[in-house]
Amino acid sequence: MKRHDRRGIVTPDGAILSVHTHADPELPPDAPTLVLAHGWAVNHESWLPVVGRLADEPVRIVLWDQRGHGRSTIGLRRTEIASVTVEHTGRDLDVVLRSVVPPTSPVLLAGHSMGGMTVMALAEHRPDLFGSRVRAALLVATASSHVALGERTGEAAVMRLAAKGLPLPPGGNGRIRALVRGLFGDGADPADVEAACEQVAATKLTTFAAFYGALLTVDQRAGFPALERVRVSIVAGRQDPLMPVTRARALRVALPHATFVDIARGGHMLPWEATEVLADEVRGLLAEMRASTSTA
Repeated sequence: MKRHDRRGIVTPDGAILSVHTHADPELPPDAPTLVLAHGWAVNHESWLPVVGRLADEPVRIVLWDQRGHGRSTIGLRRTEIASVTVEHTGRDLDVVLRSVVPPTSPVLLAGHSMGGMTVMALAEHRPDLFGSRVRAALLVATASSHVALGERTGEAAVMRLAAKGLPLPPGGNGRIRALVRGLFGDGADPADVEAACEQVAATKLTTFAAFYGALLTVDQRAGFPALERVRVSIVAGRQDPLMPVTRARALRVALPHATFVDIARGGHMLPWEATEVLADEVRGLLAEMRASTSTA
């Protein structure tokens, strides 16, 4: 049975990251590690449905709340918050790997939405890890650039207010919850939608808005050369309004060695909507990692 350990890790710029490790106490240090990066405005618990499906896998699982999300602090002064970028999250992932993953453990990185960009940011920041320590990557409902934000009426104005710490206009919280519901595809479980809404509602408005600005200008294509050295799987939802499937297909064109799975009725929130598909992708990547290690 996996034991859950939580600890706080301090980044060089002063953010305190809440990091969670699930592992069998008897697991050897050289067993593989799955590191899961969550998306914008939710927290590490968004990955827990997938973690539950992997309870019997002999793998160490590491999750953390991205800076400013969940129990993690943002690590920036108020006047600096608007300058936060996806590159910050890639450097945070590097800190997580160095702090809690045994140096002999091969790593599978998985990222949902902004978390996928986090993986790509790490690939740009630390390309030396890819093909050596990092052996595989799962990119879920994500894009390297051209995120579909700023297209809904009043969205940018609401985000500007939130970024300044000002209260939202009347109906602003309801609008955010409606946006979250709209991120799910057909046939979503109402309990999953409510769980996502609760996570978003618990995220500080300044964090929500600051990363909104970061996503508007994101461009993580410089991480592609490092990702070419590892096994990659891309999963997308055809009904995703935030990271349209066309962006996922662009990832596949840039990384032609990657496998590609699109979920016909899936939206953006695939850790809830396509839990078993993602768990199967993880199992497949882990099996390939183990096979390559045994033949090395």
